[in-house]
Amino acid sequence: MSQDIHQRADRRTVISRYLRTLPPLETLITFEAVGRCGSFTLAATELFLTQSAVSKQMRTLEESLKVPLFERKPRGVTLTAAGAELLGTVDMLLDRLQHSVRRIRNVHQSNAVSVLATHALAQFWLFPKLIEFNKAHPGIAVHVHAINEIDEASLVDFDLGILYGAGDWTTLNSQFVLPEIVYPVARPDLDVSAIRTLEQLAAAPLVQLDTSAWSCLDWHDWFGHFGKDYQPAESDPVFNQLTLAYRAVQQGMGIGLAWSFMADEAVARGEMQRVTEHALVTERGEYLVSLRHRQLSPSAQLFHDWLLASVGATSG
Repeated sequence: MSQDIHQRADRRTVISRYLRTLPPLETLITFEAVGRCGSFTLAATELFLTQSAVSKQMRTLEESLKVPLFERKPRGVTLTAAGAELLGTVDMLLDRLQHSVRRIRNVHQSNAVSVLATHALAQFWLFPKLIEFNKAHPGIAVHVHAINEIDEASLVDFDLGILYGAGDWTTLNSQFVLPEIVYPVARPDLDVSAIRTLEQLAAAPLVQLDTSAWSCLDWHDWFGHFGKDYQPAESDPVFNQLTLAYRAVQQGMGIGLAWSFMADEAVARGEMQRVTEHALVTERGEYLVSLRHRQLSPSAQLFHDWLLASVGATSG
């Protein structure tokens, strides 16, 4: 009993110390927006507050710290040296807090599964499978987060991921689910009958994919695997997302690269056509992955095993 009393007293001491020395959290969140926007008005719009409410919070924050944080100007505000220092600290702490909250929300819900995947894989391959999983297990919610810049460290915030590579990650359990097969496609009403060779393909209007920000094949890589040098034409349309490039092909803007997981069924239904017989099969592919040091929740394990079974793989 005495120990419990002392522990509660210690907690009260810590809490009261924070309340005495730290400004209110909402003022720090508002300060971050003002510092980033350089304007009370723009920050108010972003935060769905009035300009006067933002101004009042910033006065409260400056009074709490007893130092000026802004230089007020006719067209906005600039940070003082103290304000710039505080903004750096607040940015870092809010980012860490948001990161922690997202990880807890994603990983520790008993009836939810969080999955990380690229935009194209999530749209063309994973989404149809989620519909089937939901029919079979309506009590489990699958939360999909789609980004292209995925690496081994990205899995910290998620139960599962579908990661492109060779399956040799040191911190991840990995199970192969999809090979990488890439071939040229076009809309069925686009006349490509005269295109039979790589040289003829390279001279045709091609939809270009800008992959400078993430790991993905582009036309230069694709032709290179067949031993042909290639430089895109300046008139070719360029997209930085595979889903956008594929949409452009669907609209008849040219010939584009398609991965088998996104185009096989469309080709079989006659909604797209293959261009030439060339197809690149790499030694890489898509893997269902999870962190080795963290046990999956029952819901995540169920989805993991169900997804593997849907592609004919086995859990292991």
